[in-house]
Formats: sequence, C-alpha cells, structure tokens
Amino acid sequence: MLGLWSAANGAEESAAQAVPAITVLAAGDISECNSPGAALTAQLIEKMEGTVLAVGDLAYPNGSLANFQKCYDRTWGKFKARTLPTPGNHEYQTRDAAGYFAYFGKQAGESGKGYYSVDLPGWHIVAINSSIDAGANSEQEAWLRQDLNQNKEPCILAFWHHARYSSGPHGDNKHMDMIWQTLAQHQASLVISGHDHSYERLAPLDATGHIDRQHGIRSFVVGTGGARLYNFALRSNISEAWNGTNWGVLKLELSPGSYTWEFIPVEGGDFHDSGAGSCVGE
Repeated sequence: MLGLWSAANGAEESAAQAVPAITVLAAGDISECNSPGAALTAQLIEKMEGTVLAVGDLAYPNGSLANFQKCYDRTWGKFKARTLPTPGNHEYQTRDAAGYFAYFGKQAGESGKGYYSVDLPGWHIVAINSSIDAGANSEQEAWLRQDLNQNKEPCILAFWHHARYSSGPHGDNKHMDMIWQTLAQHQASLVISGHDHSYERLAPLDATGHIDRQHGIRSFVVGTGGARLYNFALRSNISEAWNGTNWGVLKLELSPGSYTWEFIPVEGGDFHDSGAGSCVGE
C-alpha cells in the first residue's frame, strides 16, 4: 500500500484511473474512560478498511501509559496496526509525552519529536507535532521544508492536533502559522486537526488565511473521536460546515489528483457533511 505507483505505458491519466482510492479515517480527542464516545466511534471504524489518523488527545486525562492501556487500547487500540498517530496537549501532561511514545513506539516517529511522513499512492502524508516548537527556524519546521522539498507525490495531506483555524472555543492556534505557510508554499491540499471537540470544515485558505478556492489548503477540525463535545462556536466567513453535537469520524477517499470527504456520525447521529475536491495544482 505504501509503494510508489507508475504510469502504465507512460500514460499518467491511464495510471490514475487504474489506482484505487485510498481510504483514510480521521478523528482526534478520543478516549475519555468515563465517556462512551470512543467505543462508539471505534464501532464505526471496525466496519471500514483504511488508514486511521489519530489526531491527538488520544488518552485522557493525562496521556499516561496507563491511560492508553485502560482507555485507548480497549477502543481505538483495535486499529493500532493501521494507525498513524500524532500527539496532543493531553499527551504532554505526562512528561515528554512518554506514555504516548511508549504505547505507539516507532509508529509515532522518533521519540521526543513525533513528526514523520509516509507515502500513499499519489499522496504524501505528513504528521506534525503541534505540542513542540513549530515556529520559524525550529527543528521541526526545517525538517518539514526538507521533507516537502524531497516529496515526489502530487498531493499532500498534513495532520496535527492544534488547529491553525477553528471556530470552537480554543480558536485559532497562531503558533502553527509557520507550518501552515510552509505547507501552502508547497501546495498542500488538506490539513486535519482536532483540539476543539467539534467538527468543522473550513474554506480553502492561502498562506495568510484568506480564502483561495483554487490554490488554498482545505482544512478540517475533527475533535469528535469520543471526548466530551463542545457545542459552541463563533463562526466566521471561512467556516463552511460546523457541528458540536455528534461524535464521528471523517472519511477521506484519496485518489491521484483528487479526494472526497464524508463526516460519518455514530449511530443515532443526525449530522452529515460530504463533498469532493481536486489537489492543489491539479
């Protein structure tokens, strides 16, 4: 699944049609032991194939190894082998996110850093650690520039915990601005975050946060993995869809040059959101 694909007989269009879409299932803010939410979202994922993006704040209250073993492992731990994780602020309530790195091991990237990238057919997937320095000239931002300079895939998806833009009570996280700018400069198509315990789809935005429907990054806040939801938002003109009452997961179908999205609520949920887009530069 992680191998590179090549154009059959040198015809890129024919190759794109031959490559099946890759399914990605994403959410963050997941396992509070006293909440049924993580078990309900896990039931959704059990019914679907695909790579799972665990978008931070995975084990409450403090991301200890015991929290991961008692809360996360019993629900989303069922999909550990197909999970790409990133840490959130609750993981860092345990010193150096030691419980997170112990639980995921090499899947979490280099211990203490937590940023890494993988390739799926036609897509470059980047995991960022928003709980450590991500500013200009930081080690992480320098790594990202080098990683994107070396990228050969036509489409880019990045994910991290603290949303750069959000209408929820946590709001915009300006410390992620340099990462956003770097991704915009390299024509990234999608960013997925959490932190606010709600779902939001934002308009495609350029490097400075202005709407650019042709070249901007489309982002999603998917803090609906199972923790207590935030049914409150101050929405701006960049917010295209929002819900704070439904747990659920974001399902992406990633094809060479394009993607579709669908928010799938847990059983009994009444909110849905879906659509399609093309990769930036396509």
